[in-house]
Amino acid sequence: MENKKTSGTWIKTLEGYRAFHPKPLPPSIEWTPGLIAKLSKADQLLGRLSGEARRLPNPNILIRPFVKREAVYSSRIEGTQATLGELLEVEAGGEVNRSPDDLREVANYVQALEHGINRLQDFPLSLRLVREMHGILMEGVRGELATPGEFRTSQNWIGQAGCTLKDARYVPPPPDALGDCLREWETYLHESEEPVLITCALMHYQFEAIHPFLDGNGRIGRLMISLLLCERGALPSPMLYLSGFFDATRAEYYEALSGISERADWSNWLNYFLNGVIRQTEDVLDRAERMNAILEGWKENSAKLTPSAAKVIYLLGSNPFVTAKKASETLGIAYNTANRSLLALEKVDILAPANDAKRDRVFVARKLLNILEEPVSFARNLSAD
Repeated sequence: MENKKTSGTWIKTLEGYRAFHPKPLPPSIEWTPGLIAKLSKADQLLGRLSGEARRLPNPNILIRPFVKREAVYSSRIEGTQATLGELLEVEAGGEVNRSPDDLREVANYVQALEHGINRLQDFPLSLRLVREMHGILMEGVRGELATPGEFRTSQNWIGQAGCTLKDARYVPPPPDALGDCLREWETYLHESEEPVLITCALMHYQFEAIHPFLDGNGRIGRLMISLLLCERGALPSPMLYLSGFFDATRAEYYEALSGISERADWSNWLNYFLNGVIRQTEDVLDRAERMNAILEGWKENSAKLTPSAAKVIYLLGSNPFVTAKKASETLGIAYNTANRSLLALEKVDILAPANDAKRDRVFVARKLLNILEEPVSFARNLSAD
């Protein structure tokens, strides 16, 4: 039971609907033995992930493909249908039968995250950076007319398709209250004294409660978890992503968020969030270790192939799809040299054609792609762990 019974105030507007005004963070948290133990386990795993990233021969395994994996899952929550394989194949120079809008939305997420990480070198996570990332996220995609990079000046709401403000499941603060809510949120980011994972959990909820943009709020809110972990030094690079967990346990995710607004149930949200950190960290470590073992085995056996085969294998750590043109450009080798290496790797079943094209062939390291595309599956109620 929380010491404070409310997490904010429901205010009836002149227009007749109820909007939620969240209280400034942090709330009063009941530090039960269970919550403390869960935070300790999550911290330990986070430290292991950080350490493993520094020890792995090919750190790209932990970064680039998982950034794109996060982009796919985060966009999937919003209804985008592009798959990880499609995104990686297009990046390698291939063509896929998928809506350009879907592919662009996922690619924008990757660009927004990379922009945020780079900008952290200049100034801290802030409202300015949030707006910059939102502008990148929404550029040239569905929702582009919803003022990319600008906080909303009209009311938005959450509910079933076609519902009105009065029928909405949740209505965030009206535009005239938005400025104060966002300033309080930014102040908390800069002054929080809670453990970094708790700060991430509280920050994420509050951003979703404020819902400062007309579109793209969920993706920006999830993206910022990775940024905050990097800014605070908990991870050297963006390697932990929770969208896969949120997507696999979507009903619990929305219930945990609404439980705060409706009942000030911070405990359930924090337990759920830390469960996500634990499960996703374990998941990333498992996938990365299996991929690295495969790559190291391939490298040991590549010496008897072409001189450039080992270099091509290195590329597969960041993207299991490859073309001769891409390998040539990235490695700085002749096109024919790159092509001979791809054909040599095909002969030993490391690579296989990704499609039936006869020219500009795209190859794929199917074993690596299968590991990346394994579904995230959480069969039991994790919030009760």
